[in-house]
Amino acid sequence: MMGREMSEIRPVGEFGSKEWCVACAGEGVKILKDADLPSGLEWGFSEIYTHAPERLLAGDREISAYYFMVKDGEVTGGDGAPDECRALPGFHVKIQWAAICNQSQSKYGRKGQKQRSEEERSLFQEIAEFLGRSNPLGLGGGPKAIWPKEIGEALGKGSEEGGGLHNIAASLQIPSPEFADLPTTQLGVPVFSQMTDDRKKSFLRLCGIQI
Repeated sequence: MMGREMSEIRPVGEFGSKEWCVACAGEGVKILKDADLPSGLEWGFSEIYTHAPERLLAGDREISAYYFMVKDGEVTGGDGAPDECRALPGFHVKIQWAAICNQSQSKYGRKGQKQRSEEERSLFQEIAEFLGRSNPLGLGGGPKAIWPKEIGEALGKGSEEGGGLHNIAASLQIPSPEFADLPTTQLGVPVFSQMTDDRKKSFLRLCGIQI
């Protein structure tokens, strides 16, 4: 059973937009509220997308991010990434928007997740080789991910059949124009080695890397 009726989900906004972040956080909160979590469990989830396009930071929005957390017996979440959440053990990511935006719209289960991770490693390695320096995106170095069994099972429920939080988030996402003309894999991961020099430089600027 997938839990969430996927046919009811409609796209609400671009990856990292306020509309999308609010919707994703709401889905995460609902999933964990419906889950049978151990008493006393404290856990947080947050994703921060750096160097997001200005259109995604309209109004008084300071960062592109969303979160949800379990604390003091309550499940809460929303737009942003408050320190209260990021201080909790859990899963906390801070990464360039362009590095993961496009492929986040692809739906998959365990096999697809593994393939995406491999393709992203290739992307990051090709960028490093092009620039002649290691880890130019500054990946890694964050807190160790903590996934209690009950949390992982709840958020991943039905992922092999098209459900689970990732596939819900993918279903809420609409395409971003920056990737319309870029070479990508079937999962949507940009293929840096197949870009023209101008597109490589443009993509690097999207990632906040000046050359």
